[in-house]
Amino acid sequence: MDQTSSSPQVSIVVPVRNEADNILMLVDEIERACSAIGPFEVVYVDDGSTDRTVEVIQEARRTRPWLRLIRHEASCGQSAAVRTGVRNAHGPIVATLDGDGQNDPAFIPQLVAALDDPGTALAAGQRVGRKDGTYKSWQSKIANGVRQSILKDGTRDTGCGLKVFRRDVYLALPYFDALHRFMPALVKREGYRIAHVDVVDRPRHAGRSNYGLLDRLWVGILDLFGVWWLLRRRRRVPVAHEVR
Repeated sequence: MDQTSSSPQVSIVVPVRNEADNILMLVDEIERACSAIGPFEVVYVDDGSTDRTVEVIQEARRTRPWLRLIRHEASCGQSAAVRTGVRNAHGPIVATLDGDGQNDPAFIPQLVAALDDPGTALAAGQRVGRKDGTYKSWQSKIANGVRQSILKDGTRDTGCGLKVFRRDVYLALPYFDALHRFMPALVKREGYRIAHVDVVDRPRHAGRSNYGLLDRLWVGILDLFGVWWLLRRRRRVPVAHEVR
């Protein structure tokens, strides 16, 4: 299958760091899931891996013309990797998912379909049956509850990496580290609707998490109030047209 014959309709961005053992399985799953949605591309962003992640992706690219690889010389974090992928994406619609295999690509077509409504700019996956440990699930539940009580964006699970959105809307958002966790509130701030789709969470296929929770806890609190301030400052989205 050659999906490079025309411009991709959807770009799937996958940030990874030291996920060599998860690459091939996930690439195969993405190919099966996205073959029916039209021309697509997959943009892996390697965030300074020190294992064989880059080599495995390069091997996979030999038989997959729609697979691309972008590298960070040093690790800059998940948000930076997502932004690098979106900025280099060729499609007007972007899907993101984590590189550890916990996000099932089979839900991408359903999320893409949710954007058929022109007023909807983000379709956010909402994990059910989460496979995280008890402590991590408990911490995420508290964090999502606090965030929802302050931002009121209607999203119960902003940490899910499985999202589909309009590329131009994403690039118009104010960028900061952990932007991907506040996208629903910021997209809503721009006057767009958000679709929520239940997705099944899976256990990690191999390896361990490279982006921890504790190292972003206090920064996340500051980000939360920063986003709250942005919401308070945006009173009305202008609807404008040129008079001829």
